[in-house]
Amino acid sequence: MKVHKITYPDVNNGLGCRATLWVAGCSHHCKGCHNKGTWSFNSGKPFDDEYKQKLFDVLSLPYIKGLTLSGGDPLDSYEDILKLLEEVNEKFGDTKDVWLYTGYTMEEIFSNGWKEILWYVDYIVDGRYDYTKKDLSLAFRGSSNQIIYEKCGPHFIKSELNNTL
Repeated sequence: MKVHKITYPDVNNGLGCRATLWVAGCSHHCKGCHNKGTWSFNSGKPFDDEYKQKLFDVLSLPYIKGLTLSGGDPLDSYEDILKLLEEVNEKFGDTKDVWLYTGYTMEEIFSNGWKEILWYVDYIVDGRYDYTKKDLSLAFRGSSNQIIYEKCGPHFIKSELNNTL
């Protein structure tokens, strides 16, 4: 897996001050995407042990509420992201929440056999960006077709955040 950067404190990609990992590679290529620079799987830098330690150091900061995965599309690097989330969970447990931005819908996550990742994620912003449904008033998403889901026990429900500005 390759990544572009870690941004923190990030208040635009989830609730609270966050660390956002920008993953390289996206198969969707949504028209009007604000992050075209992350589309190539060959761009960015290898997510090696040194880079992972940097991420863990940032996540250890007391004011960082959690980790956001964005890109690109993190699920296009599913196996690596799953392994990373297992390690984040092992190191931080429930002390840090996880947001996942993906162009895949919840239905596609299940149909692609990626449901194991749901054990480690607290919020999912799903769906491809649709420039014809762009809405700058939406919280934490760019177009009205995208849905925020939050974990409720073992299930995900549509979040009340979908109704906020």
